[in-house]
This record gives sequence, C-alpha cells and structure tokens, in this order.
Amino acid sequence: MTQDSQSFTPERPLRVAVVGSGPSGIYSAESLIKQAEVPVEVDIFDRLPTPYGLVRYGVAPDHLTIKSVTKAFEKTLNDDRVRFLGNVEFGRDLSREQLLEHYDAVIYAVGASSDRRLGIPGEDLTGSLSATEFVAWYNGHPDAATRDLDLSGVTGVAVIGVGNVALDVSRILAKTADELHTSDIAGHALDVLRGSGVKDVYVMGRRGPVQAKFTTKELREFGELEAANVALRPEEMQVSEAEEAAITDNVVKKNLEVLRGFGELERRDVPRTVHFRFLVSPTEILGDEQGRVRAIRIEKNRLTESGGAEGTGEYEEIPVQLVLRSVGYRGVPLPGVPFDEKAGTIANEGGRVTGGQGEYTAGWIKRGPSGVIGTNRKCAADTVALLLEDVNSGTLAPRAGSREALDTHLAAHPVYTFEDWQVLDQHEQSSGSAAGRPRAKVVRLEEMLGHRRG
Repeated sequence: MTQDSQSFTPERPLRVAVVGSGPSGIYSAESLIKQAEVPVEVDIFDRLPTPYGLVRYGVAPDHLTIKSVTKAFEKTLNDDRVRFLGNVEFGRDLSREQLLEHYDAVIYAVGASSDRRLGIPGEDLTGSLSATEFVAWYNGHPDAATRDLDLSGVTGVAVIGVGNVALDVSRILAKTADELHTSDIAGHALDVLRGSGVKDVYVMGRRGPVQAKFTTKELREFGELEAANVALRPEEMQVSEAEEAAITDNVVKKNLEVLRGFGELERRDVPRTVHFRFLVSPTEILGDEQGRVRAIRIEKNRLTESGGAEGTGEYEEIPVQLVLRSVGYRGVPLPGVPFDEKAGTIANEGGRVTGGQGEYTAGWIKRGPSGVIGTNRKCAADTVALLLEDVNSGTLAPRAGSREALDTHLAAHPVYTFEDWQVLDQHEQSSGSAAGRPRAKVVRLEEMLGHRRG
C-alpha cells in the first residue's frame, strides 16, 4: 500500500459512485471490492428499480443461459460494501455536482441506449422503428411496455442489419408462441406474438455473408425453428476463391458453413420463412395513405475492391408492414458530463473522463457498442485500475461528503434497494412458475415499486 492510498482507511474508505447497474457497472463494483489495496464503499445507481441493465432488457428472452450471469452479479450486490440504489435518475434525482460532492470517484457505466438511423425517406412512418425499441418492448422495459404493437395484420417484416440483435428480433418474430412460452418474454409481447400474422422475415445486409457480424451459435438457431424455413439467394451467397482463401476469422468460416447448410435444407410445409438477403441496401420505406409502412425499396449492391458496397442501380420492392433497423447502438449524453458526439461515447482517455474531476467510464459508453457481456468485465477492470492508479498517485483524495448526507438528500425519494429487488424477483419467478414459465415480468414502474421488502 502506498502512502497516498493510506489516506483511505476502513473508517474512511474510498467512496465510489457507479452510475448504471448493467454488466459494466456491476463489473466495476466487482473489481473495486476484489482488490485489497484500498478500503472501499460502492454505491450503484440506476434510474430503474431493477438491476442488470441489458441482461434483463437486452438479452433475448429465449437465451436464458446467458442471463445466468446474474447469479455472479447477485454476489457483488450482496456484498456489505456495495449498495444498489434503484429508481434514482442521474440528472433528475441526483446531479453531477452532488455526486462529486459526496463521492471520491464516479464511474459512468450507462451503456448505449439510443440507436443509429438509416437516413432514408419513410423512416418515420408508422411501423418503422429501431430494433432497440422492439427488443425493449418484448423484454418488458418500462419505457416500452405500453407501446401499442399489433402484428395481426403484419405479413412481412424487414430487419435491416446483420448483427446478433438483428438475429434476435428475427428469431423472436419467426418463433411460435409455444416456443416462446418457455422464455421470459414479457406477457404482453407473448400475447401479441401469439396473434402474429407474420409469414416472411427479411434479414438484410448491405455487404456479403463474409462481412456479416453475427456469431455462429445465434445463426445456427435458425435451422432449429419449428415453424420457419430459411431461404437464401445463391447469387447473394457467392464468395470468390480468393475472398474465401483470405478469411482468417474462424467465426466467419463457420458462418459461411452454416449459411450454405441452410441452402441444402429441405423446404418444409410451415407458415413462415426467414430470408437472408445479402448485398442489398434499403433506399426508401414506402407508406400507404394512412402513413403506415407498406413496402421497402432496396438497391442491389456489389462489393468494391476495398470490401465496401456500391449500388448497381437495380432495385427491388418488397411488401412489408414492419421495418426494424438494427444498424448500431449509440450512447446518450449525461447532463454536464463531457461527451464525444462523433463517437457517441463519454469523452475519455482509456477510461478517464476528459477534463473530469475524479470521473471515469466503463462499458459501451466508454468504448462504443462492441463485444459481448463478458467483454465488459475486462473493460471495467481496466477502468478501475486507472482509478486505483490515481488514488496511489494522490490525484484522488477524500472529499467532504458522506453516505449519510446523500441518504438525507434522497430521504423523500422512493429509492429501491437490492433487498426490494429480491422481493420483486421472487414475485416474478413465483408468478411465472404458476404459469409454467421461468418468470412473469412486472413491466410497469408503479407496480414494480409496489413490491418492496416489508
């Protein structure tokens, strides 16, 4: 222990606020309490009553194994040195200035909650929305649970993008209600999907199969759907010998193998088809007289020598009534916190907030939307290492505030603790079990707040 780190003691530990309780936020807390050099207390804030961020509201409901990471998160949140303060929104209930008064350091780990747009005519028609919004709707996020979605009159859906989120929304649309019943999809979404009229789902990428960003495990699941065939166009699947010989990424090689395997599957008499379309770009979303999506116009592309895509001037119109764009997430600025508009991230250098006052960042809001849940663990650990480096150099010193003063400030606010969340969690699991499901999500904020300890 260095001389400077001794300024923090068990009686006056290093006090860190973490804004955001998703994977990067909880991994930041985990790294802080696992180190033994500096005594520490960590308060994790989230604007929602529920912890876990994208694990609860972003991971596909039929990927329950991935969600088992919450068992490790529980261990961190149960530690005596860590507090969860849910239903506390940064910028509304707690300002940047107040955090800097009461904490020696602040880690912003709020993820990337917005999405990138296509920038084409018709993007604002009724029936055109981001995959982010659709995911939030079927996962029961309080901001999206009340969205009025009716799929009974939808026969065709265009999903723009070839990443895992695009695969998730396409798979959910292609599955039957019986397949989804064993997931933790929100009840309102299951009811709507049960009455879905969807027959064709078009997954569209502007470049070829070699450039697609999905992972093989997620892609393979399309060959296991009970009520959907997979269709590809041979001319869009062509890969030159030179291009194939240049592939070094095993995921890309396996993806090609799986896609080619789809082309050899026998077509079954089932109601739905998922069409993988490569080398196409949307140029316009077409609407009817009521302002609702009726079709999408796409231009066929060819690959350039540099691996980009250029239009051929050949167009196609596909009848769809729903368009979901999945072309990238983007961070949202936090009030008063330096932000890099071009990158869509908090302005930072390796995790230290640019021009910050003992402020750091971790996760997607630090580096942009990349990697999987586990990627955030190293990202958070790297940020915490910088924070501890600043403690040891004397850059970070104790500030005047205290937990007691912060609690007094929030006394009139309905703060939701981890113990409260455990009551809600048990309620959801019990309700789900009674219906033969893993959980029945509570999706309205006021109902969530009604489930509390005591």
